[in-house]
Amino acid sequence: MKEKLFNRNFTLLLLGQVFSLIGNYTLKFALSMYVLERTGSASVFAGLLAAATVPQVLLAPLGGVLVDRLNRKNMMVVLDVLSGTTVFLTFLLLKGEGSALAVIGIGQVVLGVFGAFETPAVQACVPQMQTGENLLKGNAAVNQIQAVAGLVTPFFGSLLYTAFGIRPVLAVCAACFFLTACLECFIRLPFVRRPK
Repeated sequence: MKEKLFNRNFTLLLLGQVFSLIGNYTLKFALSMYVLERTGSASVFAGLLAAATVPQVLLAPLGGVLVDRLNRKNMMVVLDVLSGTTVFLTFLLLKGEGSALAVIGIGQVVLGVFGAFETPAVQACVPQMQTGENLLKGNAAVNQIQAVAGLVTPFFGSLLYTAFGIRPVLAVCAACFFLTACLECFIRLPFVRRPK
């Protein structure tokens, strides 16, 4: 009998990815607009973008190792809760003009660290949920969601930022991360502890 591609676990994973990527990409785009608007400096914008990207590049191999050793579901839930908390703290701290760039820079670096562990965790869950031909389709579905989110969220982020400003965008993005964590709580993945 052929297994369904969109079983309960995989559907929850995909829904979580939708909200997580919407939150993540919308946040990056809106913060970029905010920094450019406040500073008018492309070099400051590029510096913040680089600071957010460096942890992902450096820590991605460690993320892959940890994903093989730890409970993937718990790891995804914790990372999304921490990401939501980071965005919410940025929302609370982003009041004064003087500290705005420091708050955004620190927040982006912290989110970059979490992203270095989140992406391998999601990618490692797909083979645990799908087999055979469905594994290829599952990986394609995850990649397709990422591509569509990358296409749609710049428009969504600019619309939200232009209409409401940066603080409401931060609140929406934090809610996306917390919603993702809630969805991931219902995923059932067996955890087999590997020998050290």
